[in-house]
Amino acid sequence: MPQVLTHQQLLETAKEFGTPLYVYHAERITEQYLRLKEAFRETNASFFYACKALTNVNILRHIRQIGCNVDCSSVNEVKLALSAGFEPARILYTSNNIAFSEITEAVGLGVNINIDSLSNLRKFADQYGHSYPVGVRLRPNIMAGGNIKISTGHGKSKFGIPVEDIDKVIDLIREKDLQIRTLHIHTGSEIKDVEVFVKGIEVLFDLAPRFPALKTIDLGGGIKVPYKPGEEGTDVALLGKRVKEEFEGFAEKTGRRLQVWFEPGKFLVSEAGYLIVQTTVLKQSGATCFVGVDSGLNHLIRPMFYGSYHHIENISNNSGALRPYHIVGNICETDSFAEDRMVAEIREGDYLVLYNAGAYGFEMASNYNARFKPAEVLVKDNKAQLIRRRDTLDDLLATQLILKD
Repeated sequence: MPQVLTHQQLLETAKEFGTPLYVYHAERITEQYLRLKEAFRETNASFFYACKALTNVNILRHIRQIGCNVDCSSVNEVKLALSAGFEPARILYTSNNIAFSEITEAVGLGVNINIDSLSNLRKFADQYGHSYPVGVRLRPNIMAGGNIKISTGHGKSKFGIPVEDIDKVIDLIREKDLQIRTLHIHTGSEIKDVEVFVKGIEVLFDLAPRFPALKTIDLGGGIKVPYKPGEEGTDVALLGKRVKEEFEGFAEKTGRRLQVWFEPGKFLVSEAGYLIVQTTVLKQSGATCFVGVDSGLNHLIRPMFYGSYHHIENISNNSGALRPYHIVGNICETDSFAEDRMVAEIREGDYLVLYNAGAYGFEMASNYNARFKPAEVLVKDNKAQLIRRRDTLDDLLATQLILKD
């Protein structure tokens, strides 16, 4: 069974540190990483944690300590990874429509780089030529993912160099003697069907003969995790098996043995995270009972942004009779966490937990309505430690410059 924090542990942590509160379980992150390692034990595979999911430096330090590498979406994430102790060789930076100056900064830091536009690839070729190996992110024109907002490989996506422009990439290799070491794709998030990954492999294997310096196929992330009770995620054992078959077949056919990279983000941290809130108001409106809590879209925007589901339990009264509730936030916008959700009877003051809050929860948080961002706690070896304090009013004013009257 997966390692989970008990209701009692969560309740005690909430009472100690206050709410709203993000809680992360270190051992659960480790468990997820070991699942991947086991699934790919017979394949030359490396994993880079997509830290856009959760960048708290203590989480990054734990990721490094368990042996996982890190994938970054900005040069500031690269700097956070370096501050967490990652060596440059263990950091991957995949740019997305950014100023070329950010790429030159990443080169100065010595990290692995994927470039996602012909414009920046031309600038890179002009400035670095053969001297700095690089990867290219391609758009494979594959529709995948659980939501159009998190599908990134389809034909209308902003991400990557379209595969139909591959001749222009080859021209740059010839003109500037570019060292293209990696071919990268990321088709989307929440990919349950293993054959979607296989389809991506086939696209890249068809292109591989045109890249003599190629060492790595990077399949990005997108491994689905279960959100609803009884729901199943991606079968990672099957994924490992199919990837092994494809790569061994390619090696037998071409004599080239390539490494495969994955960039799991949500898979590593989502189920390790919990958002604990406290009930502030019960408001009956006809047949609907609104449960107001001390949080909102400023702390967890995913339900409002993506329509995502987060399982919710009443950890103060879990044995109570099930009743339907609309669980809503305190922000001056419509911020519903759940509608007509069956939860054990909720009373004012009860603590509720929202599960699968480790990925894109705190990371997308804001100070909308001038409300404070929550604190973050890491539970490791059954010890809860504060890893980010709650905001104060001074934090809201810290970067504002007060003009003289």
